[in-house]
Amino acid sequence: MKVSIDQSKCIACGTCVAVCPEVFVMKEDGSVDVKDEYKDKDIPSELESKVIEAKEVCPTAAIVTKE
Repeated sequence: MKVSIDQSKCIACGTCVAVCPEVFVMKEDGSVDVKDEYKDKDIPSELESKVIEAKEVCPTAAIVTKE
């Protein structure tokens, strides 16, 4: 599974970072993004459930996953 953030929807609330800090990061400019080591790469299977949880609790549905 791959994950990205639709920056046009993201309000940088940080919920995804709170749920899955292994994959998501709050950047110095206040935006939220996928950590560099996971951009355009498959998420380790042991983190997939946390990424899905982050996607489900995102208030603006900004988290995009692809199998």
